[in-house]
Amino acid sequence: MQLTGAQLHLQALAREFTAAHIIPVALELDRKAEFPLWVVNEAKKARLLCMAVPKKFGGNEYDSVTQSLVVEELAYGCAAFATTLSGNGLSSYPLLIAGTDEQRSLYFTPIVEGGLGAFALTEPGAGSDAGACKTTAKRVGDEYVLNGVKCFCTNGSYAKVFVIFASTDLDKGVKGLSAFVVERERAGLSVGSVEHKLGIRSSNTIELLLKEVRIPADHLLGNEGDGMKIAMKTLDMARPIVASIGVGIARRALDECLKCVRAGRPGQMVQFTLADMEIQIEASRTLVRHALSLKEAGLPYSKESAVAKTFATDAAMHVCAAAQQLLGSSALSSGSIVQKLLRDAKILQIYEGTNEIQRIVIAGQLLREEAAKNAASAAGR
Repeated sequence: MQLTGAQLHLQALAREFTAAHIIPVALELDRKAEFPLWVVNEAKKARLLCMAVPKKFGGNEYDSVTQSLVVEELAYGCAAFATTLSGNGLSSYPLLIAGTDEQRSLYFTPIVEGGLGAFALTEPGAGSDAGACKTTAKRVGDEYVLNGVKCFCTNGSYAKVFVIFASTDLDKGVKGLSAFVVERERAGLSVGSVEHKLGIRSSNTIELLLKEVRIPADHLLGNEGDGMKIAMKTLDMARPIVASIGVGIARRALDECLKCVRAGRPGQMVQFTLADMEIQIEASRTLVRHALSLKEAGLPYSKESAVAKTFATDAAMHVCAAAQQLLGSSALSSGSIVQKLLRDAKILQIYEGTNEIQRIVIAGQLLREEAAKNAASAAGR
């Protein structure tokens, strides 16, 4: 897949931004688990903050492949920062899928002004089962009243606006799930615990508390019961971007190894390892761009999205573990970027839908395709 001149320009811009603003501070921010709000402000100046927001609402409206290019470069510097900016995209997708112009303006305006958005789906005890949602949204006149707890909410401490999923009918399970736009200043919305994580430590991840949070009824995205459909379409859009973070991490791990072998010619076993790293990186990137090219063409891509996310994040773990092994004890200290890369890579196999869930998605699609073939064959007899 050949990149356009505009895409190559933005890729170079993101690479320069990463070198100037992220790489010099990434290890220190990771050590302190400190959220780099000032780097977010620099990203706004560089037009890297609101990549998915339509131009109509003041955003950049980059296509999906371009967004993945930028995220890969950011992740090369720090997966936590790439996650922060990707969180803006993740929270924007439900508006692109189901929002009205009024809802989009409400949501996108603070992001374009330099703020952050957040996506709140996961709950304690529910894990990967969105149908086990216990957060409720009760219709009271011209309002909905939200009550519940969300967890692992990226950017939640700093977000100015949220997309929050809640059940409008608990008896219906996934069919009762609905999605809402909720502004930061709504009474009853507050931050609970802040997560201190194995990896992506400078990305803000919080527990979100909702106690009698009242919002206008027109903050409902789509119709009541559309929440699961909106969430799944959102995650389809987001998973190749997570895969791009994996590509960026793996590239950095390979480059750190290459720095150490520049002085001499490494033995064949080391060369084999380096070659395997590059093979996995190239394959990962190709899967990402294939999935996103299908999306841009308006073709089904749910399976390909899950394939890209699974392969690229598994590959990132393999590449980082191989780098750790090649570099030995020098890569174990807190001052080594490789130990950070390995910790960050592990997170990618879990968030945005665990890789076990991705395999369920992939297998389910394969079985549906096979059933459709059998049905078509039977009809043709």
